[in-house]
Amino acid sequence: MLNVGGNPLLIWIVLLVVFLLIEIATLGLTTIWFAGGALIAIIAGALGASVEIQIGLFVIVSMLLLLLVRPSACRRFNSKIIKTNSDSVVGLEGKVIETIDNFNQTGCVSLDGKEWTARSADGTVISAGEKVTVNEISGVKLIVTKNEY
Repeated sequence: MLNVGGNPLLIWIVLLVVFLLIEIATLGLTTIWFAGGALIAIIAGALGASVEIQIGLFVIVSMLLLLLVRPSACRRFNSKIIKTNSDSVVGLEGKVIETIDNFNQTGCVSLDGKEWTARSADGTVISAGEKVTVNEISGVKLIVTKNEY
């Protein structure tokens, strides 16, 4: 029999709790499947299965859950996430609809029919009506420079 240095059921319970805590902390739908494997190993151990069988069941069940259930679970739980591709606006031109003044923390740009909070890349004040180019995105703000004609 394999010597694991302790009570196998206790080890599986600890692993189950660790996998669940990691899943709760990350919400990545990755370690939950190993928690399922640990749960099956606990049940097998409680029914008198050897440690080798418990380990085998843990590996098999964990891999099956990870490979077969995870893809559909990810599609189901992540279906409400909206992908924005916000970096795709870098380099586009927009129109200032509220004067951009970094000191007073004001500024708004219309870009592709959407209004964005904006700040000047070099700190200059850019008046409403001016055309600007998006240099980058910082959080939810566009960092822009005034277009020179």
